[in-house]
This record gives sequence, C-alpha cells and structure tokens, in this order.
Amino acid sequence: MAAPGIAPIQVTLDTPSVSGPVPTHALLAAMLRAADQVSDLIFSPGRPPQVEVYGQLIPVQAPGLRVMTADDTRRIASDLIGNNKQAITTLREQGSCDVSFGLPGLARFRVNVFIQRGSCAVVMRVIPTTIPDFASLGLPPQLRQIASLRDGIVLITGPRGSGKSSTLAALLDCINQEQTCHIITIEDPIEFLHNHKNATIHQRELHSDTPSFALALRAALRQAPKVILLGEMRDRETMEMVLEAAETGHLVLSSLNTLDAAKTVERIVGAFDGPERGAIRSRLAKAFRYIVSQKLIPRADGCGCAAVIEILKVGPRTGQYIEHDDHPGQLLLQAIKNGAAEGMQHFDAEIEKLVRAGIVDLETALAYATDAPGLRQTLGQ
Repeated sequence: MAAPGIAPIQVTLDTPSVSGPVPTHALLAAMLRAADQVSDLIFSPGRPPQVEVYGQLIPVQAPGLRVMTADDTRRIASDLIGNNKQAITTLREQGSCDVSFGLPGLARFRVNVFIQRGSCAVVMRVIPTTIPDFASLGLPPQLRQIASLRDGIVLITGPRGSGKSSTLAALLDCINQEQTCHIITIEDPIEFLHNHKNATIHQRELHSDTPSFALALRAALRQAPKVILLGEMRDRETMEMVLEAAETGHLVLSSLNTLDAAKTVERIVGAFDGPERGAIRSRLAKAFRYIVSQKLIPRADGCGCAAVIEILKVGPRTGQYIEHDDHPGQLLLQAIKNGAAEGMQHFDAEIEKLVRAGIVDLETALAYATDAPGLRQTLGQ
C-alpha cells in the first residue's frame, strides 16, 4: 500500500499487454520516466515498486503492475545479477551483494540485493550516463589543482549518499582531460564509465575483474599507472596498500565514510595496532595532499539538496597536526578556517553562505553545522 499522503505516480509500460509478470527491463524504463531526478529504485515484498525523488519514496502504478511478492523481487534480483557467479555466492553466504547493471541508452545502476525476512529486496542507485562536471556538482574550482598533483593521496569523505562517487568521477575526468598518463580504477561496482581522452584509462570491477581491492592494488603497482582510483578504502590491508602506492610515486584517489578531516585521520590510524600508529601518522602526514569532506543539505525550496564542501589542503603545518596526534581535531579545524588563501574552506562558513543566500533555512543549517551555537551567533540569530 502507498505511504500516507504520498500519491502514486502512474506510468506507462513499453510492453505488450500480456499475462504474467512485467519484464524487468520494461519496468525499470518506466520507473525512470516516472519523474525528473529519480535517484533510486526500490523493490520490496508487500510494496509496489517505488522511486526515490528528492529523498521521498513514491509508489509507481501501471496497468498490470501489482504489489511486489517475494517471487517478484526474487525474479528481479535474478535478472539483475545474471550469471555473475561471485555475486550469487556472496548473496548466499553474506546476505547481500553489489552489482552494476545497465539499460542501453537509458541509464546505469549500482545495485544492492539483500535478504530480509527470508526474501529478496533490491535497491538500485541511478548513475548518470554522463560524467558530472564541477559546475553541475557545485565543486569549488580550486579542486582542479588536484589534476596537476604528481603523487600522494586525495580522499573524498562523507556519509553514504553524499555524492562521493560523483565527486571522484569529476576529478578523474579532469585528470583524464588534462594529463597524458595511465589511469587504473578499482571499483565495487564500476559506476561511471570513463572513455580514453588524453589519458589511457582502465577500469576494473571487484569480483568480475579482480577478487579483492588489495590484490588489484598490488597488481596495479606493476601496471605502470600514474593515477589509481580506488572506490573505497574499507580495511587495514587496503589502507596499507594505498599508503605504499602514494609513497612510490602514484597519485591515489579514494573515498572513506567519515564526516571530516580529523575523523578521517583517526579512522585510518585506528585501523592499525597501537605500536604502529605513530609511524602511520607520520606516513599520512607526508602522503596526504587533500582531504575533501562533503555533505548534502536539503534545500529550503524542497528541490533536492545543496552540496557543502570542506577542504583540507595538507602542507607542512597541517601535516604536523596530523602527525602529532591532534585527537580532538581542533588544530586541523582551525587550520582549515585560517587557510582560505591556500584554497581551504570549512563546513560552517559554507553553510552560512547558503543561509544568507536563502538556499537553506536556518533550522536545517543548524542541524548540519559542526558548531551549531557558533553558526547561530555568526548569523545573528
């Protein structure tokens, strides 16, 4: 049944009126046409198919389209996984799996299939068919300097769903256009498809092209790339390999599900045993080039979210703060606040701009602020 107060969207299916379940491809195509800015498609037993638009789940209706049964969601999951034996094994053993799926000429998806109450559910994140640029994502122009880096680590951080993959894609495309070099990506799954431009780019997908991030990274060091993009740093082994790659002259771009620069440093250091942590801090201080943290904040007009970007550019001074266990993160935050001339910016100053421009309302801004009382005082509220 539909959620209270949310009217279903009526769609037309591009398929002959026949008995039996609606073909998966036709259903996906119809759901994509249901509204502008569809971000996710969701299939759950006991619900009609749903699309997420601006953070709101909306049921989809069409002639012959019914509330999903466990058999329906299992069939859709099977169609999306196809003959990916590794994904089938992962789903069976771990209860969920990630795959990529494409509708030629329409869209690509990052798909998560998972088991709940003994049946399958499916969430499909819509991936744009074109690689986003800086303007469309609202990225600060000073981040283009990343394209000229020779080595080191650039991390894009933020909570899940904050647009890290899109930012990484835009940065990689900038390098692809400006540098004549070899790029290797290691992703789970591949999201944006990059074509060769000035650079030569190879994209590897976990499970279908390589069994693990760590093995793919180790192999990449023998494949002569200048730039390595790793979709996400998930464990200690991967973090160690990323450090090694940066220290041997590679530029490594990756992401981490942390909220800001200080928490990012603590998350990585905390993955190592106590006696190693001092050495890891020293290595990070030398290897980091940028930590870019981002949030998506609901707009006051209800039309989606505004991106808020915090930038830490690591140099001699900020490197010292990373190395010498600035546990509360206050020194790093102060360095960011004082680093505008070096291209740095911090969350609350960017949120303040959005409030003054009428893009975000005050209460929403305070909910997302790092220092809500300080922001309220700055705004004179």
